[in-house]
Amino acid sequence: MLASIRAAALVGIEAVPVTVEVHTGRGLPNWIITGLPDGAVRESRERVSAAIEQAGFEVPSRRIVVNLSPADLRKVGTGFDLPIALALLAATDQLAPESLAPLIAIGELGLDGAVRAVRGVLPVARLAASCGATLVLPHATRAEGALVPGCAMHPVHALRPLVEALRRGRLAVEHDGDGVADAGTSSDDDTPDDLADVIGQPAAVRALVIAAAGHHNLAMCGPPGAGKTMLARRLPGLLPPLDDAARLEVVAVHSVAGVLDAARLRSRRRPFRAPHHTTSVAGLVGGGSGPRPGEVSLAHHGVLFLDELPHLASHALEALREPIEDRVVHIARAGGALRFPSDVLLVVAMNPCPCGQAGHPTLPCRCAPAALARYAQRLSGPLADRIDLHVDVAPVPLATLAEGSARPAAAGSSTAVWRERVAAARDRQLERQGVANARVAAARLLDPASCAPDARTFLADAAARLALSARGFHRTLRVARTIADLADAPRIERVAVAEALRYRRRLDAATPAALPAGLMQTGVPAGPLS
Repeated sequence: MLASIRAAALVGIEAVPVTVEVHTGRGLPNWIITGLPDGAVRESRERVSAAIEQAGFEVPSRRIVVNLSPADLRKVGTGFDLPIALALLAATDQLAPESLAPLIAIGELGLDGAVRAVRGVLPVARLAASCGATLVLPHATRAEGALVPGCAMHPVHALRPLVEALRRGRLAVEHDGDGVADAGTSSDDDTPDDLADVIGQPAAVRALVIAAAGHHNLAMCGPPGAGKTMLARRLPGLLPPLDDAARLEVVAVHSVAGVLDAARLRSRRRPFRAPHHTTSVAGLVGGGSGPRPGEVSLAHHGVLFLDELPHLASHALEALREPIEDRVVHIARAGGALRFPSDVLLVVAMNPCPCGQAGHPTLPCRCAPAALARYAQRLSGPLADRIDLHVDVAPVPLATLAEGSARPAAAGSSTAVWRERVAAARDRQLERQGVANARVAAARLLDPASCAPDARTFLADAAARLALSARGFHRTLRVARTIADLADAPRIERVAVAEALRYRRRLDAATPAALPAGLMQTGVPAGPLS
């Protein structure tokens, strides 16, 4: 006899419909699974057989053929256990085949018949909502499915109660989780990482605010213990909370990667990922067996922080170029191509030299000139050109730290206050152009209504003297637009361009004297030029 049920396979962060067909016929007792199953799917015959028997049903001593259609799409993971078990019970007259028609099922089966959580439930819930099906899913993933509007679902703990409900025709259906989606949701306004804790780093805080306001990539260079990591961890608090659509995308990526936790389900805070500097290319940009999203995708709509940047493998660093620029990761395999989103705000940190003391006011640098040259070359020109803000983080005198810890934080220095200013600047951008300044077309910013004529001339002169690339020219202009938005200025003025130029990394050894006349007298905070 033949029976079928709908399931889903993951392709990137999307779910693709799959039909699970089970046929039982004459022949020696045997299981055959077709349709490009991976090892986990092939092993499902053992789990399904044991689960069906433990649930009090029978596994026939017949030839069983399981086909996963479309047959040319690779099937990965243990989520096919539950649909295979239901289709097998229907094919052996232990369950009415028509009761499976309105369902999409996903779940792993334990040997005792328990239905266990699997990765990728949220994309499958999206698929079920789009086609009007009822999603049968593990109870442990109930809150994940409840995030999808319009999704009718039936969470289950075990196989036997599910089969009995289908036999009675009384499958209890929940819509939108009956309020589970919003229960306990947190906007994370109260964060332990507050900018009020930062003492003596006004230039770095200023760069952090500009990065958050315009979605600009940021690089920090300074000796160990200067506060680079402390600053980076406070950047997500400056960003606006995730809206519903962005939250679903973030949860989908984490679900597909198998790292989704309860905190991420409840939170609207932007992701913050800080992979170790030994991370491989697959761990950073995605791939491996599966393949699965990397750190750049897990930080989607949030912050990717790369500490100890020169110690990352050079091929892993260079693999970040396209994901940062295109905001999507393309992974090509012989069996097809996948796409993972990677719209991140990149923050990198590095020491000024291998020993970390170059430029320190009191400690001498012990590095040889050749070691300094090799260290500086670890950040390639093309990758550095994609970073909008380069800022030096100097060590704070211990006396300043002691004095600052003994008095309350200055008014207006908290993350909450800065977040309001960042939000106001972002609102101006969205109202004016619909996207953040880091994404806007440069030609639009060069319009006389957006950029003052003397500011445009000043930028062109500076770009020529500093040998900026076309990308560097346009990115400087975008940073200047963000600086103007923070000041609530209607157009880009010369002072905003001057400050933006100070954050550009120069690829030559030009001194400040090589800058256009008047740049050093603008009165803007002194940022790094190299």
